[in-house]
Amino acid sequence: MSQNNSSLKKRILTALILLPVALFAIFDLPLWGFSVFCAVVMSIGAWEWGPFIGFSKKRLRLALMALLVGIIALLFTHFRLFDIQSSELTSQIGFYLLLSSVIWWGIAALLVVSYPKSALTWRQKALLKMVFGFLTLVPTWFAATLIRSANYNEAPQYGAWLLLFVMGLVWAADIGAYFAGKAYGKNKLMPNVSPGKTIEGMLGGLVAAFTVVFIVGQTALLDNLSIVQMGLISLAVVISSVLGDLLESMLKRQAGIKDSGTILPGHGGILDRIDSLTAALPVFAFLFFFVI
Repeated sequence: MSQNNSSLKKRILTALILLPVALFAIFDLPLWGFSVFCAVVMSIGAWEWGPFIGFSKKRLRLALMALLVGIIALLFTHFRLFDIQSSELTSQIGFYLLLSSVIWWGIAALLVVSYPKSALTWRQKALLKMVFGFLTLVPTWFAATLIRSANYNEAPQYGAWLLLFVMGLVWAADIGAYFAGKAYGKNKLMPNVSPGKTIEGMLGGLVAAFTVVFIVGQTALLDNLSIVQMGLISLAVVISSVLGDLLESMLKRQAGIKDSGTILPGHGGILDRIDSLTAALPVFAFLFFFVI
């Protein structure tokens, strides 16, 4: 019992430190600074992705980080993020980058649903798992930057609130799923991938997330969306957030590890904290900026 209390205290303390840092980055950094902040987070995610691939040596994991940073740096330059007045985040490249992410998450859903049979096609293929990592992390960086850039010149804080809304949906779904699962969970959602997740928990997460949607719907943040559009896009975000969590659980199970890292006391690694966002942010960005 004391060990559980100690772990809970670490989680709460770490969360109390992380939340102000995240809010500062979202609301107070300029767009280019926020983009660099996200790139740093994604680079740590690349380091933690190494064991999923089978990279046990530090130089291989550093090379993975360097490659991801290089790709992001090229995109950063292409989109001219130092000059928001002339940035082209909604250009064709932005569209195809997010489209590739949506396609990837469709494939990931098939891999997760058919696990462990699906592992026969990828578990021994380091290059393929590396591609999985880049398809997960690079679009997440771009999506976060794109959402933060929304209406930046006219209303610099609009994108910050929009990004916080998406993150709030994911957090509410996660918290709702945890408590609903504890109280009512009986039917396993994906026992081969994540035995702790239940269908009842997911439904509880949806209720919590749509409570957030209802509250935000009373503001002007999503005035450009109809009620139906707001509901559909929120549903897509919540379902994709569950998928992001399940994908990381699958990769950790295949690699034989409990947490992606130890950088966050009580929480594990960066990927353990952003796994849901890696799917939710690109899906939201694609739907919000290019579809709806």
